[in-house]
Amino acid sequence: MKQKNYLVIGGTGGIGQAMVQALLQRQHLANEQSDTDTAHTKIYTTYHKSQPDFAADHLYWISMDVSDEDSIEQAIADIKQQTTHIDWVINCVGLLHTPHNQPEKALRQLETGFFLQSMQINALASLLIAKHIKPLLAKSERSADNPAIFATISARVGSISDNRLGGWYSYRMSKAALNMGMKNLSIEWRRSLKDVCVVVMQPGTVDTQLSSPFQSNVADEKLFTPAYSAARLLAVLDSMSTAQSGGFVDWAGESIPW
Repeated sequence: MKQKNYLVIGGTGGIGQAMVQALLQRQHLANEQSDTDTAHTKIYTTYHKSQPDFAADHLYWISMDVSDEDSIEQAIADIKQQTTHIDWVINCVGLLHTPHNQPEKALRQLETGFFLQSMQINALASLLIAKHIKPLLAKSERSADNPAIFATISARVGSISDNRLGGWYSYRMSKAALNMGMKNLSIEWRRSLKDVCVVVMQPGTVDTQLSSPFQSNVADEKLFTPAYSAARLLAVLDSMSTAQSGGFVDWAGESIPW
């Protein structure tokens, strides 16, 4: 396995934490199976309010508030002090509800503050991360068949053509905006940052704090553990090529209609 440097945004969340654990396991297996020094691989991951106690070799915690561009810029500046390049970026941060706001079932429940917060975290953050991480991706070793990766967790409910139930205005619209933003980014980077695959991914319904209030109607076999979802998403990313940049895919690698 070619060694890579990873950045997982949101390493304290359900999917993000599982991503970090899976990448650490990959590193452990690579060290066991290789006669060469693989210690140069680094896994950077972010926290928002307080750094977790969890520590591991080659794991580096970075403070980042994805709703604040200055914080994003500073976090990436901190990473630049430790490495010359990043090969994969995976943004796992998302907002569906807060202690004060639930997804809207009807238009009368729409509140400006919550709507803008959803847009800021679900749509704008990935663009700002891409804006500041580009120089580190530019220095990655990559090719058309082995591209650098910029992946963001989206949601099937962000698909306009798949929307049959309505509701969830803030979440649906912010994820649809995210999808458009990443599509735009893939087109721009196709010209200015060769051999990078920009992809938005649907992780399935995952047993996390984000989905916990809405799991009652989900069949057991369709409710994934974070570890299972992370493993499937990483397997899909492993198979990505530059030609697939700008795609919207699910945890099994199947395309989702826009």
